[in-house]
This record gives sequence, structure tokens and C-alpha cells, in this order.
Amino acid sequence: MPTLRLVIVPAKILSDGKHKVRISVSHNSQTRYIPTDCIIDDLSQFKEGQVVNRSDASYMNMKLRKKLIFYQETLDKIYDPDLYTCTDLVTLLLQKKDYRGITFSQKADEYISELIDNGQIRSSKLYRNAVNAFLRSQKDITLAAMNPKNIKAFELYMKGKQLSCTTINIYLTLIQCIINSAKKHKEVTFETEPFEFCNKPEVNSRELDLSVEELKIIRDMEIDKYNVRVVRDIFMLSYYLGGINLVDLLVINFKNTLIVEFSRKKTVERKKGNSKTSFTIQPEAKVIIDKYMSKNGKLVFGKYNTFGKCYSVISRKMEELAHRAGIERRVVYYSARKSFVQHGYDLGISLEVLEYCVGHSMKNNRPIFNYLKIMRKHADKAMREIFDNLK
Repeated sequence: MPTLRLVIVPAKILSDGKHKVRISVSHNSQTRYIPTDCIIDDLSQFKEGQVVNRSDASYMNMKLRKKLIFYQETLDKIYDPDLYTCTDLVTLLLQKKDYRGITFSQKADEYISELIDNGQIRSSKLYRNAVNAFLRSQKDITLAAMNPKNIKAFELYMKGKQLSCTTINIYLTLIQCIINSAKKHKEVTFETEPFEFCNKPEVNSRELDLSVEELKIIRDMEIDKYNVRVVRDIFMLSYYLGGINLVDLLVINFKNTLIVEFSRKKTVERKKGNSKTSFTIQPEAKVIIDKYMSKNGKLVFGKYNTFGKCYSVISRKMEELAHRAGIERRVVYYSARKSFVQHGYDLGISLEVLEYCVGHSMKNNRPIFNYLKIMRKHADKAMREIFDNLK
């Protein structure tokens, strides 16, 4: 831990031969100094951290103690000083930066910027909507001051705006993620957790999965429109790769490999240990992969050659794809993932294997390395059973 002391530095003698009392900051085997406005005539007037042999010694010592206490309190508010060099700490102390004074909006901006830097553009927009809604519900406050009343006010605001239970649940969850990030990085602590008394509204499970027969119709039908045909191929490829998310699908290099191995970008930061999902590429998937694989091994769906373009055409044309298949219910890209899991469950495949196939987090009490070695075999067997059921 950094230590602060009142000292005189003989080498830093002033031009008139006098000395300034300084606060030394010692940290990680380094020492830096913060000068004060207290000046003594010579070294004999300072002993064991106090001014002596002067008529104004008591007054000067009182001033110095106040400065020392102030900087110590400021230092105590930096929750993880080991992240900084000694020079950085001095800079922070001189700026009088109070980390417990960070506001919710400042933390939210930082969190959203990290999402953007990681390429999670869609997620960043959703977080921004939630943060803007929170800030419309009340004034910006410091993180340390946040309490259950603020969350309750946010809930009442959203209900007053007649937002759906799904939206309310999502927005509350996103705000909680931002607060949890601040706690994780020791930027704030709470005596009473802001979400301690929050009961998120129950959300009805969305019936987005397709039956086996509906999926077979989508797979087999002739489609004359290029963009709808591309959407069908992307949708079926997601199903054949265990309901893989679009962002993960587009970064995989399929060149010269028979195995898919990836970590879900959505959850990789929250997983501990080995977070990879691994399984063999089944023939149904390979047909589509070979159709769209570029020279560098990445998938390029014609003119839809970026995540944004793929996401856009899927959003615009998925409804038409479902309509052509005679499906009146809502169908989205996520339906491939939901359908894969539901079909597997209906066939009696264990939930643990299905969790692994779709890249869900694994429980901490599982022996991770043995688990992974076994699970690829189980995943391959499960996928073969699910896909054979479509024949």
C-alpha cells in the first residue's frame, strides 16, 4: 500500500537557502513528492515529521496535518492503487480525484465504449437505450449514492411509459450489468445493494422455436429471390452449427478444418477457465460452408460481406422467409438456436450436452478438462441425432 509522510528533501533546497515541507508518496519502491506552502528557514526547524523551534510551529503543523489527512483520505478512495505507478498516484492526488465520486453516466459511458471497442455494436446501442431511459427517469447520481429507491424510480418510470415487461426486464438487467462491472473493478461498494429489493417482471417465454416439419420446409423449399435464399442458408447454417450466433459465425476460419472451435463473444468475458465450444462440422453444415467460404476461410454471403449487412438482410427478409414457408408465427435468426435446443430436448438429449453445443456457461464444479474432452464426442453424437431426425 502507498504511504504518505511529511518530509524535508535536502537536495531540493530553495534559492534563498530555505526548505519547503513536502509530502512524500512511497509506492512500489518509488517515492515522489507533493510540495506544500509551509517553508522553514533551515533543517534544524524540522524533526520527526513536525516543524519545531519556530514561533508559528503549532500553526504550521496544524496546516500540514490537514493536508496530510486530506491526501490520505483521497488516497483511500482509490480502490485499487496497485494499478497505478507512484507518479500516477501523485497526479491523481493533485487532481483531487475521488473515485467514489464517479457518476452513473460516466461509468455507463465507459462500459459502452468498451463494448464498441470489442465490436459489440448492437449490444452497445441497447445499453445506450437503457442508460438514456434511466437518466430520463431521474438526475444523474454518483455510483456510491445509488440505492434501491433509484431502481424503483426507474421501474415506475418505465411502467408509466407503458413499456412491455420484456423491455423493462432487459433494461433493468443492463443497468445491473453496468453496476456489477463497477463493483467488479472495485470502483464502488454498497452498504445496501441497489437491486436488493428489485423484482424484475416475469417475461413470457417467446415461442420462437420451429417444429421439425417447419424447419424441413424452410430447408427444402425452392427460393427464387437471392436475398431470401441467403437468409435461409445463414439460418440453416446456424442450426447446423448448434444455433451459433451471427457474430461468432462470421469470425470462424473454416479453411482446412473439420472441427468448429469458438468462444461465444457474448459471454466469453464472464466465463472462467476454458470457454471454448468444440464439435465436428457435420455434412449438412459443410455443404453450406463450401458454398460461401472465401479464400481466407471466412464466410462471405455474396454482397452481404460484413456483419452489419448480414444482420440487416436477416432483419428485413426473415419474415418473408417464414411467410414463404407458410409459417404465420414470428421467426427470427434466434429461432435457429431455440429450435436446435428444443429438438434435442425432445429427443431426450441431456441438457448438459445441449448447453455445451450452444456454448452456454458450464458450472464451476465440473472438472473442466475431462469435461471438454468428453463433451466434443457427446456434442457430435447429439448433433447427428438431431440432424438425422430431419431426414
